[in-house]
Amino acid sequence: MLNPFFQQGSKTEQSLIQDLINEQLRMYGVEVYYIPRKYATTNTIIREVIESKFDDAHPLEAYLNTYEGYDGQGTILSKFGVQPLDDLTLTISKERFEEYITPLTKNLADIELATRPKEGDLIYFPLGDRLFEIKFVEHEKPFYQLQKNYVYELTCELFRYEDEVLDTGVDKIDDNVKDEGYIQTLTLVSSAATATANTYIVNGGVRLFTLSNRGDGYSSAPRVAISSAPAGGLTAVGVATMIGGLVDCTGDKSDSKVQGVEVVNAGHGYTVAPSVAFFGGGGAGVAATATIGDGVIGIVTVTSGGSGYSTSPGVSFTNEVFLSGVATATARAHAYISGAGIVTAVYITNAGLGYSVTPTVQISAPVGFGATVGIGTFTYNEVITGSVSGNTARVREWDATTNTLEVANLTGDFLSSDIIQGAESGAIYKIRVVNTDNLVDPYAQNDLFESEASSILDFSERNPFGNP
Repeated sequence: MLNPFFQQGSKTEQSLIQDLINEQLRMYGVEVYYIPRKYATTNTIIREVIESKFDDAHPLEAYLNTYEGYDGQGTILSKFGVQPLDDLTLTISKERFEEYITPLTKNLADIELATRPKEGDLIYFPLGDRLFEIKFVEHEKPFYQLQKNYVYELTCELFRYEDEVLDTGVDKIDDNVKDEGYIQTLTLVSSAATATANTYIVNGGVRLFTLSNRGDGYSSAPRVAISSAPAGGLTAVGVATMIGGLVDCTGDKSDSKVQGVEVVNAGHGYTVAPSVAFFGGGGAGVAATATIGDGVIGIVTVTSGGSGYSTSPGVSFTNEVFLSGVATATARAHAYISGAGIVTAVYITNAGLGYSVTPTVQISAPVGFGATVGIGTFTYNEVITGSVSGNTARVREWDATTNTLEVANLTGDFLSSDIIQGAESGAIYKIRVVNTDNLVDPYAQNDLFESEASSILDFSERNPFGNP
């Protein structure tokens, strides 16, 4: 029989111990964030969690049991690379959890249990700026002092991200998974605006280049060298265009031939056609000649790149007035656009001939866009939906300067014909390029493996391992 003169587990004694524990945690603890797991989708048969969401974070004081450092195996080198296997053991107040965390989470949707910390919830540890997942909750240690338990001991492992949705609204927490998982990069087209350009006419300028040999084995475009114009003139500038994947390429099938030479600047003052030479690019054999003329357009200058181009627009020359009694020809040119759908340059394929008045440069307008497409600003973690594919994803990062959107948690690959819209921001853009290679993951070595393998095996062959 217990001594009747000593109280064993009275409310006042238990409250005193709980208050002392709470005060010690506030004095010697670390302020962590408790992040409850929401079960967005589960398997109805075996209760397997298909999709989890973490969108609430609550600061809570905790005592760091492992004051000497992390528990666990530490950082190890395995066949999967360098792996951090750090564990963390924390002690939190039972009363603080029940009176602070529980009221904030018990009425939230998709919360399975709110009365105590549960396995699968996350802890943000600010000293290491890391996320830990609770693997075990010990509620009987110390063991029933004065007939009651006062703390929870949380055994945690370093969180391994598996496409869970993490959007707590606390930047220092959310940025832990910003670059984790499979991320697809979309290049979008902004609102439509027609590009503009102007030009002028010159005498003794290079009209066009004619290839006599396209060469072979080029891994990049060679530099075009044009002989200097006479004194008082201006030397022309040209740029080589390439074509690859031809069956008559010798050696590496990924190498290219020169497709043509476009005029960047026609120059002026030439009395005889300049010579043309090619340097660099890794190949050989290309040869071309230049043709000169009077009354040719000298250079096309883009005055406004416009926006909303998904393909290169057509370029035409209007208001043409030619000299009489001489040979004449209409100029032709080719426009280039950036990944953001902006016209960046217009190069001349034929500078024309016999112009007496500078023609007007006409760049065609973007096509296939409504007035409301190409506007708005995407917000972090909002859901976007493709109009054609019907696939969805969550926004990771939006760069309005380059019109690139990084998305994760995809239900499928988007299509270049998709118009995507943000569920929260209402931002709506058309996709121009879908990059399915994960270039964002800082740990992926896919590109390195692929480039190294390409130097060993030629997968364009029917049988890269031998003959036939």
